[in-house]
Amino acid sequence: MVDNSYNADALQVLDGLDPVRKRPNMYTDTSRPNHMVQEPIDNGVDEALAGHATKIIVELARDGAVCVTDNGRGMPVDIHPKFNISGVELILTKLHAGAKFSNKNYQFSGGLHGVGISVTNALSSILEVTVKRDGEVHQMTFKDGYVDSPLVSVGKVAKRDTGTSIRFVPDPQYFDNPAVHAGELAHLLRAKAILCAGLEVKFVDEAHEVERIWHYPTGIEGYVNDAVKDVDVMPSPPYVQRVSHDDFTMDWLVTWAPNGGLDLRESYVNLIPTPQGGTHVNGLRLGLLEAVREFCELRQLCPKGLKLRAEDIWESCLFIISIKIPEPQFAGQTKQRLVNQQITSKISSLVHDQFSLWLNRHVGEAEALVAYFIEVAQSRIRAGQKTLRKKYVAGPRLPGKLTDCLSQSTMDSELFLVEGDSAGGSARQARDKSTQAVLPLKGKIMNTWEVDQDKLLQSKEVHDIAVAIGVDPGSDDLSQLRYGKICILTDADSDGSHISTLLCALFLKHFRPVVEKGHVFVALPPLYRIDHHKQVYYAQDDAEKEHILAQIKQKQPNANLTILRFKGLGEMDALQLRETTMAVQTRRLLQLDCDEWQTDCAMFGQLLAKKQVANRRRWLMEKGKLADLLD
Repeated sequence: MVDNSYNADALQVLDGLDPVRKRPNMYTDTSRPNHMVQEPIDNGVDEALAGHATKIIVELARDGAVCVTDNGRGMPVDIHPKFNISGVELILTKLHAGAKFSNKNYQFSGGLHGVGISVTNALSSILEVTVKRDGEVHQMTFKDGYVDSPLVSVGKVAKRDTGTSIRFVPDPQYFDNPAVHAGELAHLLRAKAILCAGLEVKFVDEAHEVERIWHYPTGIEGYVNDAVKDVDVMPSPPYVQRVSHDDFTMDWLVTWAPNGGLDLRESYVNLIPTPQGGTHVNGLRLGLLEAVREFCELRQLCPKGLKLRAEDIWESCLFIISIKIPEPQFAGQTKQRLVNQQITSKISSLVHDQFSLWLNRHVGEAEALVAYFIEVAQSRIRAGQKTLRKKYVAGPRLPGKLTDCLSQSTMDSELFLVEGDSAGGSARQARDKSTQAVLPLKGKIMNTWEVDQDKLLQSKEVHDIAVAIGVDPGSDDLSQLRYGKICILTDADSDGSHISTLLCALFLKHFRPVVEKGHVFVALPPLYRIDHHKQVYYAQDDAEKEHILAQIKQKQPNANLTILRFKGLGEMDALQLRETTMAVQTRRLLQLDCDEWQTDCAMFGQLLAKKQVANRRRWLMEKGKLADLLD
């Protein structure tokens, strides 16, 4: 029975590592404990990047235990002056504790929030740490995240013999599968050795009787030459380049395999793998496209009327890009995707300049490569012609305010649903008219969650959306779908969120097949613009704004900042809206899905159903005080 009273004694404050155990999926990937293993590995790699470690050993024991050892400086064992506990205990038991918030001890690091290794401790049934430092061996044990035996000195070693060893057993109650995926772990360790030239990485898997050692003194170049030796690639050998200046380093490699035979598309930030790519990969793609287009224009290689697109060059591109930056920003604690906005333009410019030089110095190879790109583009055009869009005379009249795109291909085209004529005007100026269409909607559309489909088209906005996308409400026939992506684009404030929710409800309830096939997205425009000298940062919400401000002020406490809060999309100029929200290379899109249909129905029912008014009011009374209201 729910207690309807709400007093101060109902409030809970989670201490120590309790937040991790309470909501583990907010801190790590709970499908398997691989990310737990990655945390101590990344700490060892950070020591290698800082020039203090040359070797990392990872062992998977038959009993499920994992041991990660490095020969870095060793965790601090002295007493912290504020918390009065050892550095080892502080690192392993306190969230947001670490030495990577500044660039004092680590110029480049994957550590952002100081929660990584403490999460490993929190979700382990037992964890033992051994530290060799200052000529002594120190040991400490934890159970379920709590100290089981204090830090003690257990022996002597040579003063130059230093390092940290962490042995832990993942607690199976927190994971769908408690076993570490050995194949994924081996792939990660090999990548660390490739990207950190000279680092020796050893992997031992007792259960499968596997022992591997990776060591690439020449880094990426040595690895790739070995990987592509049996594959036909262009150019051969692959193009490899390195850039290093100030606080930025980039190693990158590209080649193309027209006949397939090799899957090599990897990206890293401070040696952290980013399987979902991010702004650094966007910069690589954009820079390659601009360099190839410039080369084609200079030598007049493209047939008349043909314009190469990013997908023509990207389709069979094999690449590795590894960057090192002081303040990486990732999408989530598992660091799957980089989101530093300014990185795209920086990498795009570097890639363009360097690859342009190669193209013009290797004209024969470059022209053969361009001929292949042109062939891919012509195949794309032929495929697009088979799925011609409905012409003006071939179907119902298109909505009057729809500004359509030029592309005749459903696969390449995008429709942006925006709120109001003002935002519609900005979006029209910001769009890529070749592939992006804009449909302004008047005000908030009707709540369609409980509306019968035969009455649905009485709403002009819903009717316009149905005609524009070429799909009738409730229909399973997507053969006339006119756009590959349908993007809901509303203001970043609470009113915009309300409109976005109503549109999501419309598509989930009445255009469900369009959602199931992955055609519906929600665009994420920024709420703030922050100017610092010549640098421009965008923040989607208050939390991201505060994070950016903290990073700037950490480097420059008295920084002169200008903060602009966008009241709506119409306030942005076309360049800002294009860069932050509509350009493929730099925008943020969330894909709408209905994988958890019953849960989604229950949630939207509570938000929108007329019969849920009383429950909604009760929920707001209980939870409303937890909201951070925007001005």
